[in-house]
Amino acid sequence: MLDIERFVADCQTAIAEDRTHKAMREVVARAVSDPGAVLAALGEPTRAGVFPILRSPGLTILNLVWGPRMTIMPHNHNMWAVIGIYTGREDNIFWRRIPEEDRLEAAGAKAMGVGDCAALGRDIIHSVTNPIPRLTGALHVYGGDFFAEGRSEWDPETLHEQPYDVAAAIRLFEDSNAAIARAQ
Repeated sequence: MLDIERFVADCQTAIAEDRTHKAMREVVARAVSDPGAVLAALGEPTRAGVFPILRSPGLTILNLVWGPRMTIMPHNHNMWAVIGIYTGREDNIFWRRIPEEDRLEAAGAKAMGVGDCAALGRDIIHSVTNPIPRLTGALHVYGGDFFAEGRSEWDPETLHEQPYDVAAAIRLFEDSNAAIARAQ
Protein backbone atom coordinates (compact mmCIF):
# COMPACT_ATOMS: atom_id res chain seq x y z
CA MET A 1 0.00 0.00 0.00
CA LEU A 2 1.19 3.51 -0.81
CA ASP A 3 1.97 5.41 2.38
CA ILE A 4 0.26 8.76 1.73
CA GLU A 5 2.25 10.54 4.45
CA ARG A 6 5.50 9.25 2.92
CA PHE A 7 4.32 10.29 -0.56
CA VAL A 8 3.56 13.81 0.70
CA ALA A 9 6.95 13.97 2.44
CA ASP A 10 8.68 12.79 -0.76
CA CYS A 11 6.86 15.51 -2.74
CA GLN A 12 7.89 18.15 -0.20
CA THR A 13 11.51 16.97 -0.36
CA ALA A 14 11.46 16.99 -4.17
CA ILE A 15 10.19 20.57 -4.36
CA ALA A 16 12.66 21.72 -1.69
CA GLU A 17 15.52 20.28 -3.74
CA ASP A 18 14.27 21.33 -7.19
CA ARG A 19 11.59 24.02 -7.76
CA THR A 20 10.97 22.66 -11.27
CA HIS A 21 8.82 19.63 -12.04
CA LYS A 22 11.75 17.32 -12.84
CA ALA A 23 12.28 15.77 -9.39
CA MET A 24 8.53 15.73 -8.77
CA ARG A 25 7.92 13.69 -11.90
CA GLU A 26 10.15 10.96 -10.50
CA VAL A 27 8.21 10.90 -7.21
CA VAL A 28 4.81 10.69 -8.93
CA ALA A 29 6.03 8.15 -11.51
CA ARG A 30 7.30 5.93 -8.70
CA ALA A 31 3.92 6.14 -6.92
CA VAL A 32 1.77 5.28 -9.97
CA SER A 33 4.16 2.53 -11.09
CA ASP A 34 2.24 0.41 -8.54
CA PRO A 35 -1.38 1.40 -9.20
CA GLY A 36 -2.69 -1.29 -6.87
CA ALA A 37 -0.81 0.34 -4.00
CA VAL A 38 -2.37 3.74 -4.81
CA LEU A 39 -5.84 2.16 -4.96
CA ALA A 40 -5.22 0.42 -1.63
CA ALA A 41 -4.24 3.74 -0.05
CA LEU A 42 -6.90 6.00 -1.60
CA GLY A 43 -9.65 3.47 -2.23
CA GLU A 44 -11.36 2.66 -5.49
CA PRO A 45 -12.86 5.91 -6.83
CA THR A 46 -16.63 6.09 -6.31
CA ARG A 47 -17.36 9.65 -7.47
CA ALA A 48 -15.83 12.33 -9.67
CA GLY A 49 -14.15 15.21 -7.89
CA VAL A 50 -11.07 17.11 -6.84
CA PHE A 51 -9.92 15.71 -3.50
CA PRO A 52 -7.07 17.63 -1.82
CA ILE A 53 -4.31 15.63 -0.14
CA LEU A 54 -2.12 18.68 0.58
CA ARG A 55 -2.57 22.39 0.00
CA SER A 56 0.16 24.91 0.72
CA PRO A 57 1.44 28.11 -0.93
CA GLY A 58 4.19 26.21 -2.76
CA LEU A 59 2.67 22.78 -3.35
CA THR A 60 -0.74 21.21 -3.98
CA ILE A 61 -1.36 17.46 -4.15
CA LEU A 62 -4.74 16.24 -5.39
CA ASN A 63 -6.50 12.96 -5.93
CA LEU A 64 -8.40 13.98 -9.06
CA VAL A 65 -11.15 11.67 -10.28
CA TRP A 66 -12.64 12.26 -13.73
CA GLY A 67 -16.20 11.11 -14.37
CA PRO A 68 -17.00 8.72 -17.22
CA ARG A 69 -16.50 10.45 -20.58
CA MET A 70 -16.00 13.77 -18.77
CA THR A 71 -14.29 16.61 -20.67
CA ILE A 72 -12.76 19.79 -19.27
CA MET A 73 -12.34 22.70 -21.70
CA PRO A 74 -8.88 24.11 -22.49
CA HIS A 75 -7.33 25.75 -19.44
CA ASN A 76 -3.99 26.68 -17.95
CA HIS A 77 -2.61 26.38 -14.42
CA ASN A 78 0.02 29.16 -14.39
CA MET A 79 2.27 26.70 -12.56
CA TRP A 80 3.85 23.38 -13.47
CA ALA A 81 1.90 20.18 -12.91
CA VAL A 82 2.74 16.49 -12.73
CA ILE A 83 -0.02 13.97 -13.47
CA GLY A 84 0.14 10.25 -12.73
CA ILE A 85 -2.71 7.88 -13.66
CA TYR A 86 -3.52 5.08 -11.22
CA THR A 87 -6.80 3.87 -12.73
CA GLY A 88 -8.55 4.52 -16.04
CA ARG A 89 -7.44 6.80 -18.90
CA GLU A 90 -6.92 10.49 -19.53
CA ASP A 91 -6.57 12.07 -22.97
CA ASN A 92 -4.95 15.49 -23.16
CA ILE A 93 -5.01 17.91 -26.06
CA PHE A 94 -2.30 20.56 -25.84
CA TRP A 95 -3.01 24.01 -27.24
CA ARG A 96 -0.99 27.05 -28.30
CA ARG A 97 -2.06 30.66 -28.45
CA ILE A 98 -2.62 32.46 -31.76
CA PRO A 99 -2.20 36.01 -30.43
CA GLU A 100 -3.24 37.82 -33.61
CA GLU A 101 -6.56 35.95 -33.58
CA ASP A 102 -7.07 35.90 -29.79
CA ARG A 103 -7.71 32.17 -29.78
CA LEU A 104 -6.02 28.76 -29.59
CA GLU A 105 -5.05 26.01 -31.98
CA ALA A 106 -4.32 22.38 -31.20
CA ALA A 107 -0.60 21.69 -30.88
CA GLY A 108 -0.42 18.04 -29.81
CA ALA A 109 -2.02 15.29 -27.78
CA LYS A 110 -1.12 12.63 -25.24
CA ALA A 111 -3.16 9.60 -24.22
CA MET A 112 -2.33 8.46 -20.69
CA GLY A 113 -3.19 5.13 -19.12
CA VAL A 114 -2.56 3.35 -15.85
CA GLY A 115 1.01 3.89 -14.67
CA ASP A 116 1.69 6.80 -17.03
CA CYS A 117 3.10 10.05 -15.71
CA ALA A 118 3.47 13.41 -17.46
CA ALA A 119 4.91 16.77 -16.49
CA LEU A 120 3.30 19.97 -17.77
CA GLY A 121 5.27 23.21 -17.81
CA ARG A 122 3.93 26.40 -16.23
CA ASP A 123 2.70 27.84 -19.56
CA ILE A 124 0.97 24.71 -20.88
CA ILE A 125 -2.66 24.98 -21.97
CA HIS A 126 -4.53 21.68 -22.18
CA SER A 127 -7.98 20.13 -22.25
CA VAL A 128 -8.71 16.77 -20.65
CA THR A 129 -11.11 13.97 -21.55
CA ASN A 130 -11.77 10.71 -19.76
CA PRO A 131 -12.61 8.64 -22.86
CA ILE A 132 -13.87 5.55 -21.02
CA PRO A 133 -17.25 4.73 -19.43
CA ARG A 134 -15.89 4.54 -15.88
CA LEU A 135 -14.07 6.77 -13.40
CA THR A 136 -10.42 7.67 -13.96
CA GLY A 137 -8.17 8.43 -10.98
CA ALA A 138 -4.95 10.42 -11.06
CA LEU A 139 -2.50 11.99 -8.67
CA HIS A 140 -2.03 15.65 -9.62
CA VAL A 141 0.83 17.61 -8.08
CA TYR A 142 1.16 21.36 -8.68
CA GLY A 143 4.08 23.70 -8.00
CA GLY A 144 1.97 26.24 -6.11
CA ASP A 145 -1.44 26.74 -4.54
CA PHE A 146 -3.72 25.31 -7.23
CA PHE A 147 -6.81 26.84 -5.61
CA ALA A 148 -5.42 30.38 -5.20
CA GLU A 149 -3.75 30.93 -8.57
CA GLY A 150 -5.63 33.01 -11.14
CA ARG A 151 -5.89 31.24 -14.45
CA SER A 152 -7.75 31.16 -17.74
CA GLU A 153 -9.97 28.81 -19.68
CA TRP A 154 -10.93 28.91 -23.32
CA ASP A 155 -14.46 28.60 -24.65
CA PRO A 156 -14.77 25.10 -26.16
CA GLU A 157 -16.53 26.42 -29.28
CA THR A 158 -14.80 29.72 -30.06
CA LEU A 159 -11.49 28.97 -28.29
CA HIS A 160 -11.44 32.54 -26.96
CA GLU A 161 -9.83 33.18 -23.57
CA GLN A 162 -11.89 33.99 -20.49
CA PRO A 163 -11.30 33.89 -16.72
CA TYR A 164 -11.41 30.38 -15.26
CA ASP A 165 -14.91 29.69 -13.90
CA VAL A 166 -14.46 27.59 -10.75
CA ALA A 167 -18.23 27.25 -10.24
CA ALA A 168 -18.68 25.87 -13.76
CA ALA A 169 -15.88 23.35 -13.21
CA ILE A 170 -17.48 22.19 -9.95
CA ARG A 171 -20.81 21.81 -11.80
CA LEU A 172 -19.12 19.53 -14.36
CA PHE A 173 -18.04 17.17 -11.59
CA GLU A 174 -21.50 17.37 -9.95
CA ASP A 175 -23.20 16.68 -13.29
CA SER A 176 -20.94 13.68 -13.81
CA ASN A 177 -21.81 12.32 -10.36
CA ALA A 178 -25.53 12.84 -11.05
CA ALA A 179 -25.19 10.86 -14.29
CA ILE A 180 -23.41 8.06 -12.42
CA ALA A 181 -26.22 7.98 -9.83
CA ARG A 182 -28.90 7.83 -12.56
CA ALA A 183 -27.11 4.93 -14.26
CA GLN A 184 -27.03 2.81 -11.09
